[in-house]
Amino acid sequence: MRILFVGDVVGRPGRRAARELVPILREEERPDFVIINAENSAGGFGFNRRSVKTLFECGADVLTAGNHTWDKAEAFEILDEDDRVLRPENYPPGAPGHGYGVFTGSGGHKVGVLNLIGRVFLGTFDDPFRIGRRALEEMRQETPILFVDFHAEASSEKQAFAWHVDGLASAVIGTHTHVPTADARVFPKGTAFQTDAGMTGGYEGVIGMEKDPSLSRFLTGFPTRFEPSGRDLRLDATVIDVDPESGRATGIRHVQKRLPEV
Repeated sequence: MRILFVGDVVGRPGRRAARELVPILREEERPDFVIINAENSAGGFGFNRRSVKTLFECGADVLTAGNHTWDKAEAFEILDEDDRVLRPENYPPGAPGHGYGVFTGSGGHKVGVLNLIGRVFLGTFDDPFRIGRRALEEMRQETPILFVDFHAEASSEKQAFAWHVDGLASAVIGTHTHVPTADARVFPKGTAFQTDAGMTGGYEGVIGMEKDPSLSRFLTGFPTRFEPSGRDLRLDATVIDVDPESGRATGIRHVQKRLPEV
């Protein structure tokens, strides 16, 4: 079976790219299950009802998040209302919503999806290695097809986690840096891995944001207001093929689509 994972959607431009390009990818790749990282989908910071609705309408089965999960007030209600919207499981106990779940793909196969957040440079969250492995082992009782969105700053933390669960997870794909990495591969025991899937949004900018405010922040050190870039829209995605019986990945590759300029 085939899983399509779409990297961080950034603001309205990213939603436009997803709305127009995800259906094309679905037609070309014929995935059985689609996961989209939505944590920057509303204004570039967080998600809201409008952004969630758009991403489900363009073909997502599950949405994941990250360090901007709580940036929009609507997120608290959305996470309690819709099990298909995940936030990192290793937020402290009592946080709204859930960080993992088992869902059914279009081919009838059950897919376990886990969302985690790293601690290096990001904050004092609970241990993603301990919590992540426990969640995967629990979902393994229902299905061997297990996908992890590991939202983290440090490449080393993402790679270390993938080795930690090699043979347990079908795939560990990193998010957060918005820069796709060229290291997609299958580990010895069958876990597909990519350090970062990239982003969906404006490439004529700085990690999806307008370049001038970003330059100003670096040149002056003063606070600036960031806005999503609306030029050179691209979609970064990762395609993972999985043996549904064993849960072992049989292939992984990165895909980038570009929206033609009007």
